[in-house]
Amino acid sequence: MEESPLCQWSMIRALLSILQWWGFNVTVIIMNKWIFQKLDFKYPLSVSCIHFICSAVGAYLVIKVLKLKPLIEVNPEDRWRRIFPMSFVFCINIVLGNVSLRYIPVSFMQTIKSFTPATTVVLQWLVWRKYFDWQIWASLVPIVGGILLTSVTELNFNIFGFCAALFGCLATSTKTILAESLLHGYKFDSINTVYYMAPFATMILAVPALLLEGSGVMDWFHTHESVGSSLVIIFSSGVLAFCLNFSIFYVIHSTAAVTFNVAGNLKVAVAIIVSWLIFHNPISALNAVGCAVTLIGCTFYGYVRHKLSQQPPGTPRAPRTPRNRMEMIPLVNEKFDDKV
Repeated sequence: MEESPLCQWSMIRALLSILQWWGFNVTVIIMNKWIFQKLDFKYPLSVSCIHFICSAVGAYLVIKVLKLKPLIEVNPEDRWRRIFPMSFVFCINIVLGNVSLRYIPVSFMQTIKSFTPATTVVLQWLVWRKYFDWQIWASLVPIVGGILLTSVTELNFNIFGFCAALFGCLATSTKTILAESLLHGYKFDSINTVYYMAPFATMILAVPALLLEGSGVMDWFHTHESVGSSLVIIFSSGVLAFCLNFSIFYVIHSTAAVTFNVAGNLKVAVAIIVSWLIFHNPISALNAVGCAVTLIGCTFYGYVRHKLSQQPPGTPRAPRTPRNRMEMIPLVNEKFDDKV
């Protein structure tokens, strides 16, 4: 039976959405690394602040001016009680990601970020006492093993960059868990999420960036040879960071959960390959094996979660919450990206 034109268009749209998502994501990561390494702009707080400003402006234009997305109304009280705590953790997550990019290669940073499913499951188990099927725990074994192998064999290992990336995973997991309770009742998409969180994140980060990096940024302005073109690259990375969030909205509505999971792990592989081609950071054979094992483990984890979620009603699912605790929808490794 031949596929209908509608079905063919859906497949083409899904493929295009994945490709543009990959493009924006890899470009933002490479540009950030280029800013820290090639432009010698070693100020991750300032870069993150610029990204938040560009994202806040972009979300305002999309929702308020162009009206491409309807605004999800949030009670003024909830903005401070719910959105602000999320924005604080969100800010920490982005900053730690940029800090890690300054000190370690993209390949190592991206592999460590793949540790997020494991940290989220452990935090949910420890803090929320949520119970998980044994298959979930088993699927985390190759992720942890791959991370350990990659860390041990990393030729450009830096303890500060490693810790920043690892704590970034914890921040991502914390944000995911908080979203289950704080944003309960609000069906945010990626654009509305940025619309509400980016201004708060800018406000949170502006003062530390000014105090800790202000003098260094001024010295960079006076000593750097081509300030104009460098500023274009820095602000372009902020604009592309917002475009990445818009691309997430597009890919979410064009792909299924399993496809998104596989595409997300392939995206990491693409980022690692592209960064290696550009920056030529040495990668040993065992290090490459560790990266591959981690990505395969993440894919297997997503498959296990999807399989358990498809079980008929009445069948024990993972995660399971005791009856005396509120059931919360798991958001681990779902359709969300952490770049702003």
